[in-house]
Amino acid sequence: MRARTSTILAASLVLALTAGPLTAPAFAFAATAAVSAPAATGPDTDALRAAIAGLPDTDATSAAIRVGGNGTWHGTAGVRDVRTGAPALENGRFRAGSVTKVVTAAVVLQLAAEGRIDLDGTVQQYLPGLLTKEFEPVTVRELLNYTSGLQSGASLGDTVEDGYPHRFETLTPRQVVAASVAKGPAYAPGTRQDYDNIHYTVLGMLIEKVTGDSYAHQAEVRIFRPLGMRDSSFPMGADPRLHGPHNRGYDWIDGRLVDVTDWNMSDRRAAGDLISTTADLQRLLVGLFRGRVVPEPQLREMFTLPDVPGARYAAALERFELNGKVIWGKTGSRPGYATVIAATPDLSRTLVYSVTSTDAKGDGQATAERFAYPAFNR
Repeated sequence: MRARTSTILAASLVLALTAGPLTAPAFAFAATAAVSAPAATGPDTDALRAAIAGLPDTDATSAAIRVGGNGTWHGTAGVRDVRTGAPALENGRFRAGSVTKVVTAAVVLQLAAEGRIDLDGTVQQYLPGLLTKEFEPVTVRELLNYTSGLQSGASLGDTVEDGYPHRFETLTPRQVVAASVAKGPAYAPGTRQDYDNIHYTVLGMLIEKVTGDSYAHQAEVRIFRPLGMRDSSFPMGADPRLHGPHNRGYDWIDGRLVDVTDWNMSDRRAAGDLISTTADLQRLLVGLFRGRVVPEPQLREMFTLPDVPGARYAAALERFELNGKVIWGKTGSRPGYATVIAATPDLSRTLVYSVTSTDAKGDGQATAERFAYPAFNR
């Protein structure tokens, strides 16, 4: 964590946003617990309350956490807007970052279940001309589990500092992929796992080619509507705004806390552009793990690691071990917003959180230790 004091924080807020003084104190806290299991097996509510106590601070301006399974708890703390000090919204919308990949993978696997996509079919077959002859055949399954060999594509900035001046610019999926193809393959498909957005950018293009429809509309009719995810959507074209109620996102840039809420997500299309809420993502998480989103046997793709050295990811989902528990989940980050969805395979413990982290594009370890780990204490 940054060694800044609350006094420095308040001064930086005023300097960065050139707004009126913060409400004193600029802090809001609300947490409720509904116990549906004995305390010994339910979530560690004391640790969860401690995790969100004291917001806003130098590392986050707000947090909304939902824990479910054998016992439930949800809590919200911090501020919606540092200029006004208004309390954070429990179910405000936010950028879910790479949690988008779970939705994209689910659509692809539904199409596979319908026989419209063969997971052993190739990019060269479905999207002829996208890859050059330099590339060996790349299968759909290798895109899903990040073993395609494709290198990173074009980006409007991999760090907040680099991307901020370009935040209203647009990159199309074809531009993103063309930059990747120009680099050539990084390795033979299926021999190594490298997590990267490029795999899912191509999958978004695949969905559109196979269905003749936008991937965003396919996600809406196949996943959002059936699960009742009424507050989930994708940006309309290059629209940089978050529509509807939301907590604003901030990041430290050159020593100043800057509002980074408005940002064109075109360079993360189908890989990191989802807008959602914690309630909606909980619906997605539970519905997915219960087999209501992707049928068997395709669902197994999301819980099966590829046979390559050091593999941690299946189709979209990542495998973790914490406190002796196996957990499957997905992290996501966009400027100002850090998101996690995670659960044990039997759904005895689920977690969804959105944190308006002031270093959302950092390594994320401190954020996970503070907000995610307490959910799996016991």
